[in-house]
Amino acid sequence: MAAVREQLPEGRYGRSADERADRGLKLVGAVLGAALLGVIGWFGYDYVAGQKISAEVIKFSVISDSAVQVHLEVRKDADAAGSCTLRSRSEDGAEVGRLDVPVESRGGKRIDQVVEIRTTARATSAELVQCTAR
Repeated sequence: MAAVREQLPEGRYGRSADERADRGLKLVGAVLGAALLGVIGWFGYDYVAGQKISAEVIKFSVISDSAVQVHLEVRKDADAAGSCTLRSRSEDGAEVGRLDVPVESRGGKRIDQVVEIRTTARATSAELVQCTAR
């Protein structure tokens, strides 16, 4: 006579090994996802909070073949000092002028400045490269 193997009732003796592994992987994935979001949030906050000086080119005008006038708006902490770098480019994209504009610690939180960039050829644009705090 052949031996008959009895089948155990479903769900009576806990989860299968596959179900336990799936649950563990989901838990590990959730923990790693939360940690990644925390790291991204920390770096984002540090970048935004660490910016003591920021600026924006409001407008510019080419006043001659050798100069560009730039209206620069600087936002900063009240005690921050540093500089902002501006550059102008020609029609073919080559840099034809560069200027470092000093930002003093006095002067409030918002400063509007009109500066002139001397150029080596006729410029067609002026842009902010970066601002750095001291």
